[in-house]
Amino acid sequence: MKHYYTDGSASPNPGPGGYAVIDLDAKQPVALGKEANSTNIRMEAMALIAAFKIVEPGDTIFTDSEFWINVVTKWAKGWKANGWTKKSGPIKNLELVQELFELYESKPGVNLTWTRGHVGTEGNELADEWANKARKGAEL
Repeated sequence: MKHYYTDGSASPNPGPGGYAVIDLDAKQPVALGKEANSTNIRMEAMALIAAFKIVEPGDTIFTDSEFWINVVTKWAKGWKANGWTKKSGPIKNLELVQELFELYESKPGVNLTWTRGHVGTEGNELADEWANKARKGAEL
């Protein structure tokens, strides 16, 4: 059972963005990425997508994004049932919502857990540091 921390960053927001997935045991990034023009929300999703591509049942993914936890655990199932629509209008970042939800559903036994950001939690701080490095061009 492994523990992964994810984070995304855009600065300014919107602007150049980066994301990171940290293997807490190794205290090292296992996935990094960037977009030239992005948002914090997009980068948080891309970090989670990258994490879900490498996790196994029993692993835990930690994120400080309550929004994306709500998307995959509460809202996306209904949106999918309604043809990927919602009453209040279009779903923003729909391609990311769909990809993340598909990965989430395909990985039963993976724990998706919220952690408070920027309070000194080692994995969260490392993910934040590496997301910012990725935004500036760092690669694995």
